[in-house]
Amino acid sequence: MPEGSRMRPCARWSTAALTSVWLMAAALPAQATDLVGAWRAAEQHDLDYAMARAAQQAGAAKRSQAGSLWRPTVMLTGTAGVAGSDTSATGAQFSAPGFGTSDGVAFNTSVNRGTLGRWAISASLPLFSRERDAQGRQLELSADVAELEWQEARQALMLNTAQRYFDVVLASDSLRVLRRQQTAVDQALAETQDRFRLGDAPVTDTHEAAARSGAIAAQRLALETDLQLKQADFTDATGLPPEAMPLMVPAPGAPPATVQALALWLSEAGIHNPQLRMQTAAVEVARQEAAKSSAALSPSVDLVAQISRERLSGSGDFGSASNRSGNRMIGMQLSVPLYTGGLRSARQQEALSGIDKAQAQADRTRQRVAQQTRAAWLGLTVGAGRVAALSQALVSSRSRLDATHLGREVGDRTTLDLLNAENDAASAELALLQARIDVLLNRLRLAAAAGRLDETWLQSVNAFLQAPGDR
Repeated sequence: MPEGSRMRPCARWSTAALTSVWLMAAALPAQATDLVGAWRAAEQHDLDYAMARAAQQAGAAKRSQAGSLWRPTVMLTGTAGVAGSDTSATGAQFSAPGFGTSDGVAFNTSVNRGTLGRWAISASLPLFSRERDAQGRQLELSADVAELEWQEARQALMLNTAQRYFDVVLASDSLRVLRRQQTAVDQALAETQDRFRLGDAPVTDTHEAAARSGAIAAQRLALETDLQLKQADFTDATGLPPEAMPLMVPAPGAPPATVQALALWLSEAGIHNPQLRMQTAAVEVARQEAAKSSAALSPSVDLVAQISRERLSGSGDFGSASNRSGNRMIGMQLSVPLYTGGLRSARQQEALSGIDKAQAQADRTRQRVAQQTRAAWLGLTVGAGRVAALSQALVSSRSRLDATHLGREVGDRTTLDLLNAENDAASAELALLQARIDVLLNRLRLAAAAGRLDETWLQSVNAFLQAPGDR
């Protein structure tokens, strides 16, 4: 690659506040912003990416939730209030030192509107539960999906930033070429008017040049508006001020076509594409949902322990009274759902249908990812040849324009021929720029489809950019 086509080293953006990005951009108003610099600014500024990062952090907490399902739980409860109690026992046997033994004894106690105090500490440790197994697996998968969503958001932001970047480049260059074309057409119009006054050109040449000049003026206004909109879109995404708008442009030539076969790219996309991996995880989540209620009887076993105290005191039908009780327990608890009113079977049927739906979505995503991979690969492999052909077409268009200029001076070509040659040369220049941009974007799209798009790939595209003044 020629020395002049190498990118300038870009300053590393601070990962602190967005204001630092603005200050750095304002401090270097004359330096062109490269693609990596735009990405780093968008990484700090883009709102969708900020939401994805927050969702990824929230999803990571689900791994802790999955682990907590099998840890012991301890509960403290306390109760205070007003209560009443009546007890009656007959046919009891009473015995006490000095009183002997008496049968058929009756005991009655009563507390009316007494004060009640109760506390209890209970603990449980799950030992076996198919439902907890499935729920824990679902939480783990949800955390994986959150990580994949963040990866997908990161790749999408890189692609969107590159697309916005090159949109500004193309709109700016289109306006530059059109202004140059307008200068040439206005010059041709002035020459035609002079020659018409001298009787050396027909009036139709004047009308044709004037019409073309007016059309280009109207087109220029439309392009200026389009450029302002694309610059505003770029600023909204990156936070870079207008002073940082000089962007680097594709250098002459094109990146080499990918040497990796399409089958290998398709295989990588089928394994590593974030969207496809998310859909595969969704299928597994649906299967775990069905596993919660797959059997008619799904017992759970827990180790449980409890200690409690209760005191009720007050006055009743037989005078002042006070009842106190305490309980302690440790053991195993078996829970078996025998009948749930059809809820369990209905949920199972819903979960089985959910598996079919998730699988169909995964198959559709796999098909779409394969189409995107194939389109990007073809665009990249064909792109180098397309750039070469359009480069030759531009050379031919400029040679034709020079020849038409000469032919018009000697009378072999008309003003309309010259205007058409000017238009064709401008169109060829913009078509070549669009082809170079398409090659670079397809390079990034192919990496994204395979789940490999990162800053290294942006750097590889940056290597094929040059400062606007180096053209």
